[in-house]
Amino acid sequence: MKIGIVGTGNVGCACAMAAVIRGSAREIVLVNRNPKTAEAVATDMRYGTPLRPKVDIVDGDYAALEGAGIVLITVGVNEKTGGATDRNDPQGRLRLLDKNAEIYRDVVPRIVRAAPKAALLVVSDPPDPLADVARETCPGAVVLSTGTYLDSQRFRVHLGKHFGVDAAHVEAQVIGDHGTSQVFLWSSARVGGVPIASLLGTRGERIGELRQQLEREVRYANISIIEGHDASQYGIGIVSARIAEMVLNDERAVIPIGSYHKTFGVTLSLPSVVGRAGVIEVLEPEMSEEEREGLRKSADSLKQALERVRARPRAKASAGA
Repeated sequence: MKIGIVGTGNVGCACAMAAVIRGSAREIVLVNRNPKTAEAVATDMRYGTPLRPKVDIVDGDYAALEGAGIVLITVGVNEKTGGATDRNDPQGRLRLLDKNAEIYRDVVPRIVRAAPKAALLVVSDPPDPLADVARETCPGAVVLSTGTYLDSQRFRVHLGKHFGVDAAHVEAQVIGDHGTSQVFLWSSARVGGVPIASLLGTRGERIGELRQQLEREVRYANISIIEGHDASQYGIGIVSARIAEMVLNDERAVIPIGSYHKTFGVTLSLPSVVGRAGVIEVLEPEMSEEEREGLRKSADSLKQALERVRARPRAKASAGA
């Protein structure tokens, strides 16, 4: 089993490190526009591999991706560099789309030529419309977006903290887009099978107050991290490595992940069965009318952003792997 990672910036390195530590694949290949950077990262991590499950981590050009079961694409301008760290900006990560779309149009065909059977996992921000750009650039490729899988983990962690329980025993999902219009499924959130609303009622707490605070913390978690550490990378690195495992091992795991939905006309996240073929089946959850309307608005926001970048004259990409 082989994972390709294109881009060895902060997020690419975090993805590689998580995959090495977790033993996600037998081989990990790093590709970067500056070969020396990929070589340095691979060399550094290689020195720690004797202490982990057997893995070969190597660097190379696009041709080295041949035989990969999945390729993680992490190239592009990040939130800090691209000016997407203003909590009051309704565009959020979508501000990065125009620049990163040009980079993807250059990089994705190179990946597909080298590894035509690989699933492509879009990790760069904003991942959902970039997945559509990748799909349109190389029709027929299996394209996934990390989507709201990380947001869902953040939702679980914050709920676990509030109720004083292990987040692993919290059931909670975020759907829609990985951005400011994401939708929190409060109606189905549970701790140990007990609805959140019931738990709050026994504690004499109001869901409205918790909801406002927690949604803001999750929605802008990346900005809070960047303010303290310049880059939000480790959570997405672990999440991306986990998705790679689901694909490589044909796990049929069910997670909120981004894929193209004909009904909405864009890539967005819904609970989906994930295996070797990518998203095998979408399981639409029960939602309140408010949540359904939120999902529609999330899709509209993504559609508008995608239409904007489609209409924009293409410029030569100046960044990437």
